Amino acid sequence: MSDIQELIDLLVQFRDERDWGQFHDSKNLALALSIEAAELNEIFLWKKDSDSNNIDRERLKEELADVFAYALMLAEKNNLSVSDIVKNKIQKNAEKYPIETCKGSSEKYKET
Repeated sequence: MSDIQELIDLLVQFRDERDWGQFHDSKNLALALSIEAAELNEIFLWKKDSDSNNIDRERLKEELADVFAYALMLAEKNNLSVSDIVKNKIQKNAEKYPIETCKGSSEKYKET
């Protein structure tokens, strides 16, 4: 069993033990993910780049865990393989951002 599947299984067990599956439709999981991502962003809000090393690392770990948990639950809800969808996205990005034209550049891709 993969680490990802082990995490999903633990999250599903936690959810099911509390009968929370009834609340975990795709819309609510996506909203929860967005809210947790905003809480993650809040850690860095109004800080200079040089200050980003002086953040509350415990809070960072907790907010990242929340983001990952809701993303995993949303994938599970929609019968998506996390490994497959991430690998497919990496491949699409490799085609969209070829090394020879994008290396070292932060510019948005240009469709031709």
